[in-house]
Amino acid sequence: QVQLVESGGGLVQAGGSLRLSCAASESIFSINAMGWYRQAPGKQRELAAAITSDGSTNYADSVKGRFTISRDNAKNTVYLQMNSLKPEDTAVYYCKIEAALRGFPYDYWGQGTQVTVSS
Repeated sequence: QVQLVESGGGLVQAGGSLRLSCAASESIFSINAMGWYRQAPGKQRELAAAITSDGSTNYADSVKGRFTISRDNAKNTVYLQMNSLKPEDTAVYYCKIEAALRGFPYDYWGQGTQVTVSS
């Protein structure tokens, strides 16, 4: 079974940077989009950034201009470069790959990686 392995989370001071990576354990075919979601304590999971198969990107207003999502199709890997981090960016970050499995939409999720931004 395909697993998404995330890395790059940690503790950083406000204003610092982190780069998250998410790699699939096996090749995934028919990928439509890849994205990063985040969930802060007591809050619902929300989209931070997404990138489609043609390279179009979408960002939450709160991260525009600070976060950059990118992907390596050959490696089935998606990245999230996070700059100018703020304490309110503290959350568990999850990667998601939207694909088609046996002709039906199927979402793969990572296990989550903690990002903590200190003030």
